[in-house]
Amino acid sequence: MADWLCATCAVETTPVETPNGEEPPASCPICEDERQYVPPTGQVWTTLQRLQREGEHVVITELEPDLYGLSSVPKVGIGQRAMLLRTPEGNLLWDPTGYVDEAAATAVQDLGGVAVIATSHPHMFGAQTSWSRMLGDPPVLVNEADRHWVQRESPAIRTWSGEEEVLPGVMLRTIGGHFPGSAVVHWDRGVVLSGDTVFPGPSQRWVTFQRSFPNDIPLSAAVVRRVADRVCEHPFERMYGNLGNVIPEDARGAVLRSAERYIGWVSGAFDHLT
Repeated sequence: MADWLCATCAVETTPVETPNGEEPPASCPICEDERQYVPPTGQVWTTLQRLQREGEHVVITELEPDLYGLSSVPKVGIGQRAMLLRTPEGNLLWDPTGYVDEAAATAVQDLGGVAVIATSHPHMFGAQTSWSRMLGDPPVLVNEADRHWVQRESPAIRTWSGEEEVLPGVMLRTIGGHFPGSAVVHWDRGVVLSGDTVFPGPSQRWVTFQRSFPNDIPLSAAVVRRVADRVCEHPFERMYGNLGNVIPEDARGAVLRSAERYIGWVSGAFDHLT
């Protein structure tokens, strides 16, 4: 059986039965939502098997002790960099890539395997159930508020909400904003894995917040205040986003400064500069 993915967002989907066999559905609900997009050329599907034949592979890079980035090469879909966070009690795979094969799974197993898989929001679901299957069926955590966005069911999927310590010192926290269930990971080594719940900018000194990044739909001042306050409830020094972007120092300060700047602009405080 083929493992079908939307070519635009690389989120896995469940095929439909037709007289000619299994085919992907007519559309991808995640891409049809205003936070994502369907290309002008229309909906396109691919499979893990096709990508493997084309030479797709996963590259693993150490970012700091016990934290690794996983990237699919060439880029698949949105092209997120997944994170493998290692602890003595087990490992977390965060924002899994839209591609996985046996070589990637073996490399992750060599780093200690995975005790739990979790995502920041539905755009980052990727090939989450395929990753689970190839890694021995660890649970796939999906925020309860965003459960209806799951496009491929699996017995491995489990919902969560609020806060959940998935491993000692590793806390999933619901933040909201981009999606109602948008989440971050707080790691007690002074690290936040933010996905794009909070998006580190290219200067490594500022972040931003959006309802839709590709369509440039903003969040309100009140929501940005809430998001920033929730993220900053606990101390942290470094922040890793989902596209290789990072705030290497004073990340908590960057979130607070950036929230003030954003709120000022959307509330009209800087209109005299326009």
